[in-house]
Amino acid sequence: MTLKQTHSVPVAAAKAGISQATGYRISSDPILPTQKKSPRSRRRPDPLADIFDAEVVPLLKSSPGLRPVAIFEELLRRHSELNPGIRRTLERRIRAWRAEHGPEQEVIFRQIHTPGKMGLSDFTDMGRLGVTIAGQPLEHRLYHFRLAYSGFEHAHVVLGGESYVALAEGLQNALWSLGGVRQEHRTDSLSAAFKNLARAAQDDLTDRVDALCRHYGMTPSRNTKGVAHENGAIEGPHGHLKRAIEDALLMRGSRDFGDLAAYRRFIDEIVGRINARNAKRIDAERAHLAPLPARRTTDHEEVTVRVTSSGGFLLRKVFYTVPSRLIGHQLRVRLYDDRLELFLGSTFLQALRRGWPTPSGSHGHVVNYHHVIHSLRRKPMALMGLVYRDQLFPRRAFGDMFAALLERTGEKAACRMAVDLLALAHDRGCEAELAAQLEEDLRQRRLPDIRALRALFAPPPDTLPGIDVQLADLSSYDRLLGNTPIAEEAAA
Repeated sequence: MTLKQTHSVPVAAAKAGISQATGYRISSDPILPTQKKSPRSRRRPDPLADIFDAEVVPLLKSSPGLRPVAIFEELLRRHSELNPGIRRTLERRIRAWRAEHGPEQEVIFRQIHTPGKMGLSDFTDMGRLGVTIAGQPLEHRLYHFRLAYSGFEHAHVVLGGESYVALAEGLQNALWSLGGVRQEHRTDSLSAAFKNLARAAQDDLTDRVDALCRHYGMTPSRNTKGVAHENGAIEGPHGHLKRAIEDALLMRGSRDFGDLAAYRRFIDEIVGRINARNAKRIDAERAHLAPLPARRTTDHEEVTVRVTSSGGFLLRKVFYTVPSRLIGHQLRVRLYDDRLELFLGSTFLQALRRGWPTPSGSHGHVVNYHHVIHSLRRKPMALMGLVYRDQLFPRRAFGDMFAALLERTGEKAACRMAVDLLALAHDRGCEAELAAQLEEDLRQRRLPDIRALRALFAPPPDTLPGIDVQLADLSSYDRLLGNTPIAEEAAA
């Protein structure tokens, strides 16, 4: 079309790579063939011609949130002659109508993030991944921290729900791993943490979160409850992180981990790879961060409990056993997300794994058979109706053997044998080896022989070390006190 303005038709056609006949035809009629076709008309009658404006539009106006499938089902109920195949046609027609006449939708305003300004915290549930620890399902969440500008991320495995303890521990771990503090810290409304709390407890939780931010010189902020996109700089990365973890689990070939520490190292490695991809932006943002304070602040709750005659204490609907010598004493308990630290006065006693109530709401139990075995030896029948009997057995083999003993020997003999097995594991420190032997007995469908087991796990006499004590000559002390060089006397 442009060549013919400066060349003859044959020359223009040759330059354009078409025949002369085509060149003359285009010159005489410049309208393109695709522009000569008239729009295709309907081939079939419109099934919604008499229905859409009369019935569908009033429904859309009166109930803007009504789903197209609900309108479709209502039309089929009203008009039995309609073909069910009109569903997609109806959905397209409704979508087009709403684009022209529907209500205004909320607009999301993209923000410009500046280095060192915004950091975000949130929790995400990980139950769908099916992770297990030593064969037991791990119900857990991830505390997820992210810098809005550089994309620095930190994840911390949380065993309980959303709480101040989980937030404080995870946030401080993230800040000290980052090596600096940003200006503003944003969370969601923490509705899960506030759930079932009294008003005073909610105010206390808010005050503690604000105090945590003040310790680090950060301004706390929260997004509007139920408006997730206000926290979009971390809500979206939740999905990316969970998909990365899912991919890593698939490539690993197993979702089972030996212990919680191994699973936490697995998560840290994945997050570390994500941060390595953003290393340049993270290093650039570190220059804009405020320095860390001299020390961390409190990342635990502190409560006081009394050890009862049951050999333990009840805390947050969970019963914990402790050494019986503490019965009657008052203990200070530092409550973390995954553990309890016990203090008698200012003296640290021990750490206990933190337990949680059962999903049904009944009490949970964290039991150590070492704490109660001395009393069970004197009262073995107490095992039969013990509230925490199932949690008392340290490994599954002990519980399975007790069930087999009940079936074949009766209650009294079964309790006596089970207590003897626990006592043997306690005295000889052979819990794992004894459990393996019990598993073999269960496979062979035989009852354990306690005398043979005691002989098996008794220390061989020839392995006991022989100790030859060399006593010093007492006169050497006299010579030492008299300032007489021992080496000179030996030479003389």
